[in-house]
Amino acid sequence: MIGHDAVLADLSIELSAADLPQVQEAAARLPGGARVHVTALTTETHADRVATASELVTHGLTPVPHLAARRIASAAALGASVQDFAHAAAAASVFVIGGDPRTPAGPFASALDVIESGVLARHGVREVGVGGYPEGHPAIADDVLWDALARKSAALTDQGIAGSITSQVSFDAPAVLAWIARVREHGIMLPIRVGVPGPMGVARLLAFARRMGVASTASLARKYGAQLGGMLGTADPDDFLDALFAGLDTRVHGEVSTHLYTFGGLGATLDWIGAR
Repeated sequence: MIGHDAVLADLSIELSAADLPQVQEAAARLPGGARVHVTALTTETHADRVATASELVTHGLTPVPHLAARRIASAAALGASVQDFAHAAAAASVFVIGGDPRTPAGPFASALDVIESGVLARHGVREVGVGGYPEGHPAIADDVLWDALARKSAALTDQGIAGSITSQVSFDAPAVLAWIARVREHGIMLPIRVGVPGPMGVARLLAFARRMGVASTASLARKYGAQLGGMLGTADPDDFLDALFAGLDTRVHGEVSTHLYTFGGLGATLDWIGAR
C-alpha cells in the first residue's frame, strides 16, 4: 500500500463552495499550506467561491480558484474576478479551464485565450494551473491538445508565471505514465499533478467511469486495480497510485504529484488521506 509521505507530497485537493462548512476540518487534516482548488460550478455564485477561498486562507490553506474561460464576459470581468480573489488574499494561484458553454460569453474560447490575454499577469497572479488529458478529449483532436498545452506553457514562461498541469481522471496508470513521458518529449517541463478520484461508492465510480469510456465493471477493475466486490461497496485509488508511483522515473517523468478529486465527498477523501 502507498505510504503517507507519498500521498501527502505536494498534495492538492478540490472542493466547492458547498463544502465551506468543512474547511476547518480540512485544514486540521491536511498539511499546512496545502493547495485546495475551489471549483467553478454553475450552481454556485462567484461570491460563494470568493468566500470559500477567503475561509481557506484563514485556516492556513492555499486556495486555487478555478476560472472558466467561456463563462467570462470580458477582459474587464476577468480582471474584476481576479481582483475579488486578491482582496481575499486568494489570487496568487489560479486554475484556468475552458468551461462548459459551447458558445463563449465573451472573448475567451479557451484557457489559452485567458492566459495569452495577459490579464492574469497584470493582476499579480503568480501561478497558473492548466488541464491535461492522458487519454485524450472526446471533442478535441490530439494535435490540437498538444499544441495548446505547449502554447500555454510558453505563454506562462514568457509572462514570468509559474505553471502546472493537473490531469483529468484516468483509471489506467500505464496510460498516465506514457502520457507524462510524452509531455516531456514535447519539451513541456511544467510540474504535473495526476488527477485521481478519492474513495467513492462502486456504483457511482462505475457510472463515472462509463462517462469516461470504461464500459464494464470488469474493465474498470482491470484498468484501475479496484477491488469491486459489490455495487454497495467502496472503491479507493490505492492500487492505481501504487502502480503510478512504482512506474515513476524522475529522469523520464520529471516532477509529479497527486491531485485528489472529491467525487465521493470531501469527508470520505479526508478520511482516506488520514488512513495512509
